[in-house]
Amino acid sequence: MTEAKPRIVVVGLGYVGLPLAVALAKSFETVGLDIDQGRIAELRDGHDRTGEIDAPRLAATTLTLTADPAECKGYDAYIVTVPTPVDRLRRPDLGPVMSATRTVAELVAKGSRAVIVYESTVYPGVTEDLCGPELERVGDLKRGPDFVLGYSPERINPGDREHTVDRITKVISGEDAETLDRVDAIYSAVTSGGTFRAASIKAAEAAKVIENAQRDINIAFVNEITQIFAQLDLSVWDVLAAARTKWNFLDFKPGLVGGHCIGVDPYYLAHVATEHDIEPRVILSGRAINDGMGAWVAETLHDKRGKAGTALVMGLTFKENVPDIRNSKVIDVVNRLKRLGHDVTLHDPLADPVEFSHEYGASIQADALQGRYDLVVCAVGHEQYAAMDTEAITKLTNVGGLVADLKNIWADRPLANRWSL
Repeated sequence: MTEAKPRIVVVGLGYVGLPLAVALAKSFETVGLDIDQGRIAELRDGHDRTGEIDAPRLAATTLTLTADPAECKGYDAYIVTVPTPVDRLRRPDLGPVMSATRTVAELVAKGSRAVIVYESTVYPGVTEDLCGPELERVGDLKRGPDFVLGYSPERINPGDREHTVDRITKVISGEDAETLDRVDAIYSAVTSGGTFRAASIKAAEAAKVIENAQRDINIAFVNEITQIFAQLDLSVWDVLAAARTKWNFLDFKPGLVGGHCIGVDPYYLAHVATEHDIEPRVILSGRAINDGMGAWVAETLHDKRGKAGTALVMGLTFKENVPDIRNSKVIDVVNRLKRLGHDVTLHDPLADPVEFSHEYGASIQADALQGRYDLVVCAVGHEQYAAMDTEAITKLTNVGGLVADLKNIWADRPLANRWSL
């Protein structure tokens, strides 16, 4: 490896990989590899479906894009940034990361001591105990002379233009001091936020997984008190407004907790706990509350209406102002409303209709805001919805209808029929 200017391949060009690859290309010869040929074609045409990198930045980058692994042989560093979801039983699905590992194994040159860094969120031990042996097996490689391992957990927050990969503190780790120096040299060139050298690869893996588990548990607490206060005819937003005046109050907000991180990562931590005969009671309790929030919202709205009717659900992505529909918990609200007899219409200005239909088997209607409904549910606080005035919201609602403002974005609108968490 040429220490001053390592040649780098980023494997996986989603929400995490693309911004990282574009940032790396400013300092290093960088190739972005994604097996999705459609994704590569879109990026070459200047379109990033995730919305993280705009067309001018794509046009200006020196990043090489490819869907052909053969073009990535013999590089000095490989950074794996593929998803790590859970399966139907909520067990870690390491399929994508192991597939990427096998791809990289075929690309590493023997004797090159290439550094292979994983950014994908995993439980402690995956990088060294699973990925390392798989690299050796598939590539007929030896750890040490042929490759070394590092881990640097991703901290991408979709839609966040402040905490970008070139500004955040990057946790880094390596299997030995020399590897750690090499990993540091790569990431130090990327971010102005500096690097933090974790004590070990396992410590870095654990740090990432608890970051999201901690948020999940805190939100679960607020979701639970939301349900309690609803029975007391108290708005949780009024309670939080008073409580946050205390200097050390943690100001988490209620809502539907989905996405590819917070809604998934706690299960990775729970998995490794049970593997070591420890019952992860707090972690799984928090998950149970958050996983049940969508159904609770739907049932509460149904009770308030007193009967089924027409319903509009506005916002289908997992958070505001992003097109990402992965593990969106809005679908839980939709499905429960349907089971309760409601005729549900869906709208989202950012979600891809084809992708949503493929993922969830439901259709998005572009003209949905032209209709009138017995129940209007604003589930995601997209800017387009937040900008709606009282007249526009009222036009959506039939006489005697109910407006459910789950994100409290219409709190200042004089809507007599508004309900919020």
